[in-house]
Amino acid sequence: MEPSGGEQEPGAVRLLDLPWEDVLLPHILSRVPLRQLLHLQRVSRAFQALVQLHLARLRSFDSAQVGPQVPRAALARLLRDAEGLQELCLESCRDWLSDEDLEPVLGRNPGLRRVGLAGCGRLSRRALVTLSVSCAQLRCLSLAHCDWVDGLALQSLADRCPCLEALDLTACRQLRDRAVAYLAQRRGARLRSLSLAVNANVGDATVQELARCCPQLEHLDLTGCLRVRSDAIRTLAEYCPRLRSLRVRHCHDVAESSLSVLRKRGVNIDVEPPLQRALVLLQDVVGFTPFVNLQI
Repeated sequence: MEPSGGEQEPGAVRLLDLPWEDVLLPHILSRVPLRQLLHLQRVSRAFQALVQLHLARLRSFDSAQVGPQVPRAALARLLRDAEGLQELCLESCRDWLSDEDLEPVLGRNPGLRRVGLAGCGRLSRRALVTLSVSCAQLRCLSLAHCDWVDGLALQSLADRCPCLEALDLTACRQLRDRAVAYLAQRRGARLRSLSLAVNANVGDATVQELARCCPQLEHLDLTGCLRVRSDAIRTLAEYCPRLRSLRVRHCHDVAESSLSVLRKRGVNIDVEPPLQRALVLLQDVVGFTPFVNLQI
């Protein structure tokens, strides 16, 4: 089989002679890494047209598959015809991605369900409003380390995204209890995973509202939320029967007495019980583990 061009041996079949819609696109190009496709389109105009047609039909796009640093012009060219994306991750574009770069992509892809924008610090509230308005089917969103996310931005998301199930707000330090409580009240019925890690402004009021409004909650990350205390964790244990993992490292006012109820239910907690921590420390000091009956 010959790729294209040149003299063709008798009986040989050129790659581009195969049916594009029925063979090349679904069975061949779909298995070629995106970075290799970009090299392939340089072979000829026919290959360029084939690759562009493939890009237009993409359902999932992760800029990291292209390379660690994707130029702005390259991203615009790659996504100019895409109108059926369901998953979009642009975290490797964090150094330059702006509202002007993102908004046209969101507008052409209203069926987006998963979006990753972690670390994209050059965006603004406007981008999140556009996402909320354009993509009503959104289910999963990562905004970790996006310092521009504030209460008004989160309110827009809560008002317009009824399908939201997973949200990463790690280190979104402008958020306060009131904004997260509003999210819980509006979208808590479907919310399954939430990270509020590294936000000293989040406290008991947020956790208690999450507990009351989010019966489907399975994963909650409160790492470094210094204002969260034991009473809020007890409320969480009472109202969230589906909880499977809880992260409370560096929450210094959360006592083991509030976590033990969750441990007995099999919830994965990222801090060890005090006795277990003491045994580990003792092992590090003396070089062996003494026998202690933990059943007592």
